[in-house]
Amino acid sequence: MEHSCVQLDNLPDEILLIIFQKLHNCDVLYSFIGLNKRLDTIVNDTIFTRNLTLITSAHSPSYQFTDMVLDRFCREILPRINDKIERLNIESSIMERILLATNYPNLHALGLYNFAFETANQLFCDGSYLIRRFQNQISSLFINMKPHVQLSDGWGHPQQRNIFIFIRICTRFKNLQCVNFSSSCDYEQLTFTSIAPTEFSSNLLELHVVIKTIIDCLCLLDGQFNQLHTFYVTIRPRGICEYPSVGNDTKLPNLKCFSLIHEGRTSMMYDEIFVPLLRRMPNLEELSLYFVSTRGPIIDGDNLEKNIINHMTRLNKFIFNICSAICLDQLVNLPSNENIQSAFRNFQNSQIISFVDCFLESDLYYYHIYSYPYTWNFFNNITNNFPGGLFKYVREISLLDERPFQHEFFLRIAQSFPFINKLTLNNREPQENDNQQCLIIKYHHLTKLDLVQAHENYVEEFLNSTKTCLLNKVHLSVCYNSLQKATDDFTKDVTQVNCSKIIRLIVFGDNVELSKLKDYFPHAKIS
Repeated sequence: MEHSCVQLDNLPDEILLIIFQKLHNCDVLYSFIGLNKRLDTIVNDTIFTRNLTLITSAHSPSYQFTDMVLDRFCREILPRINDKIERLNIESSIMERILLATNYPNLHALGLYNFAFETANQLFCDGSYLIRRFQNQISSLFINMKPHVQLSDGWGHPQQRNIFIFIRICTRFKNLQCVNFSSSCDYEQLTFTSIAPTEFSSNLLELHVVIKTIIDCLCLLDGQFNQLHTFYVTIRPRGICEYPSVGNDTKLPNLKCFSLIHEGRTSMMYDEIFVPLLRRMPNLEELSLYFVSTRGPIIDGDNLEKNIINHMTRLNKFIFNICSAICLDQLVNLPSNENIQSAFRNFQNSQIISFVDCFLESDLYYYHIYSYPYTWNFFNNITNNFPGGLFKYVREISLLDERPFQHEFFLRIAQSFPFINKLTLNNREPQENDNQQCLIIKYHHLTKLDLVQAHENYVEEFLNSTKTCLLNKVHLSVCYNSLQKATDDFTKDVTQVNCSKIIRLIVFGDNVELSKLKDYFPHAKIS
């Protein structure tokens, strides 16, 4: 370290700043604070002290906040920079040690991650150390709840526990201006339709939530948060949801930015709910829409202009990914992709991509439009007609088609989505010419692979090391029969290399021979 410090001291401050900014802030502080006065001056800059992330997953996979590392942060580093810290991102397991290590007079933003319900329930109650010390100080709060076992009430309905944590947050912190509340559970969306009327923080300006239905969105906009200027909502429906008629047409003049992601299919919602809701936002400057419409007219440029854009005179940014899934018997004249593009003739400042798919087995016509460059972190229902492009923000994709995916298609996918970490494939059609010699596709970040709804050819496509190169830490979900066929009953050499890189294997089906799986997947935890 002394030799390294001599080399560092020979570099000008500007170069050191460039080097240090390539590292995580907490790594810079832990490695260089206290070594000498010059380095102390550099690393005490607000560039490195304003925002600290003390989360293991934010660093390399092997990085751990050991007791020794935590002790030094709590005893030496945090007390030296406490007045410079404006935002802290902390894991649940080390939160109390960090927050009680010193005073944080200028802390206004707090991120709390991987929280169990029981911990959060204690943390956000009256009298807790967090409420006592920070209820008047925190203006931005980011909460991520960890997965937990779903519980049911006395009537067999799933308990909605996270809503009580959300309510406590919004009522305990007196000066909250921004709340971002999320959960890693697919079934723990917030729902507001069955709770008693609650008086929330009137200061809230920005809200990010994941909810169960569009009605929950309308409940949040019924006057509870009148000052909101930014609202990001993800709707993640589970099961069958009823949508009663909603007649609230009160304007939302303060709302400047609205983002709506609906992960389910929206039957009868676009005309009846989405359009009336958006027309309540006359002063919007930024709008983002992501949904699949399964009933009604095809949503194209003319439709968007007539129903949305013409009612928002201040709109200067509009991004969207919209799919219209229409029954073929409802269409007299099947519009071509050229027809679709012509409907966007007035979108002069935007690049609009479209593609059309006809699914004869399901009797559906898919009309897909999206703005480009693409800014969401996921892209669903990609087919053979996908036109390509570069999607550097996307981390999760799903592939779907009634026609087979050839190896060249996966090559295009890997090139278009270079940073994906999760891929789901739904295709039961076998590949053609699947034994031909081909380029090896490298997925540099892929760690989750779902092939449950895939033909065995695609299982072989991803496990064959002469076709695909996987990382050493992949989680694979697959049907046992498909896996057995793709590996020639777990004897094929060319699939064994990638199988040795699987660290978690989730197998579906009957008559599973566990001993064969353990031999063929030597590093995998199998369930």
